[in-house]
Amino acid sequence: MSGLSTAATTPGNGNPNVGKASGIMAASLFLSRVLGLLRSSVIAAMFGQTVYTDAYRFSFVIPDLLFFLIAGGALSSAFIPVFSEYLHTDREGDAWHVFNSVSSIMLLVISGLVVVAWIFAPFLITIPAKGSPETWEIGAQLSRIVLPAQIAFFLGGLMFGTLYAKRAFAVPGLGPNLYNLGIIFGALVISHYVDPSIAGLSWGALIGAVLGNFVLPLFAMKKLGGSIRFVLDTQHPGVRKVFRLMLPVILGLSLPAVYSMIMLFFGGFYEKGVPSALDNGDRIMQAPLAVFGQSFAIAAFPALSQFFAQDRMDAFRDQLAKTLRIVLYLTLPVSALMIAMPEGVVKLLLEHGHFTAVDTDRTVPIIRLFAIGVAAWCMHPVLMRAFFSVQQTVRPILVSTAATVVFFVLCFALTNTPLQHLGLPLAGSIAAAAMVFALLFNLRSFAGDLDYKGIMSTFGKSALASVLMGGACFGGMKLLLNAHTGKLVFDGAFVVLALIGVWLYILLTRLLKMPESDYVDRAMKRLKRA
Repeated sequence: MSGLSTAATTPGNGNPNVGKASGIMAASLFLSRVLGLLRSSVIAAMFGQTVYTDAYRFSFVIPDLLFFLIAGGALSSAFIPVFSEYLHTDREGDAWHVFNSVSSIMLLVISGLVVVAWIFAPFLITIPAKGSPETWEIGAQLSRIVLPAQIAFFLGGLMFGTLYAKRAFAVPGLGPNLYNLGIIFGALVISHYVDPSIAGLSWGALIGAVLGNFVLPLFAMKKLGGSIRFVLDTQHPGVRKVFRLMLPVILGLSLPAVYSMIMLFFGGFYEKGVPSALDNGDRIMQAPLAVFGQSFAIAAFPALSQFFAQDRMDAFRDQLAKTLRIVLYLTLPVSALMIAMPEGVVKLLLEHGHFTAVDTDRTVPIIRLFAIGVAAWCMHPVLMRAFFSVQQTVRPILVSTAATVVFFVLCFALTNTPLQHLGLPLAGSIAAAAMVFALLFNLRSFAGDLDYKGIMSTFGKSALASVLMGGACFGGMKLLLNAHTGKLVFDGAFVVLALIGVWLYILLTRLLKMPESDYVDRAMKRLKRA
């Protein structure tokens, strides 16, 4: 049997099938990221990188902060271990009571925050949008449109949590897809009927959020026997435990939003287009984070919570080590490809319409520096949820807070070097790597010794194969750039070159006798059966 087989393969033995769950989530999030990149491509083609796109990016800072704090995993990550504890110890009635109480209490809180943010949007938007008064006005208008979507994100986040605990992963994977489709619809259709036209994106985001994050999971949850009722029970021990865990979890899982805000703050001091270029680079980096980092973290989280609730720490350590090794195996080659061929990525995804070759040249070095930290950022959500699954919250938050301080200091220091704004993505990559090393070191406090030898073996062999593959792709990209072909031919050749790189990486890892390469074979078999 492969050293990377999942903790179980059949639901009947009481063990979760993490491999199947991660496959579903990876496929769903891959589709989401494809649509997200298509969304970025449509926006770039229609609006380019201008003061309007800068304003659009800035308009999401406050809504996104609320999303990451409440709906984007923080509350659900505090909720899932408690819900699972009741669910897997034959107390399902208590589990649903906790859900209804937490959702009712937080609905009042998030609605109040949305109202406050809506009122003070013209002031709040000035915090990240330094030195751009024109951006403030447009950004505040757009921010007010998308703020109500956070209520749908909040309720959807909790409903998704119940679905994860019930091992239902397909519907939560569809939510982001409807959201992206809403924005694309806003760009292609609604933008022609509103002023400024870029507000169509905001209206599309609101529509997609309501459909994908409220309507869809509501139907799915009802099929599982759950329901939404307004209950204000602050005394139930499960409810109290969720809120006790919630604040530290917020501080941990909101890091991507905090880092983005800090980057936009520093990026706002540069010429127009730089904030949009930073945001485009960040979004491209976020694609592998979602497909490989978030998907495996989401899939493993209920299993880790269940193992802890059942006092099966050997299974906990085994599952965590396997998940980390697979994430490393899948993300190191992605990092290598992004470093070797960023020109192809940007030209394929963004260089259309108003997005010119000048915009591509501005974005390419940003992607290379973001790519350095891809593997670390993908390991981060897995490690954080490992801590949260055993209801250990303080230690990882101290580590994450220290990493955030390091990131801010690096941003200030590196932007005052010849790197200027390029120091921002580099600072993020360095801080992410430091944070992952610190989290791994601190795992010993509750998990004991993981298979660190196996993890380091995977890292070393994957890194070697990635460097060799990346070098070959770098040479191929140079030849392609010097060929001066038309865009259609260039895009097609880039895709073929990237696929050759993936094939080469798999071949090299098989020659290195890496057991992780079996994961690819199992994934392909699942696709064939589907």
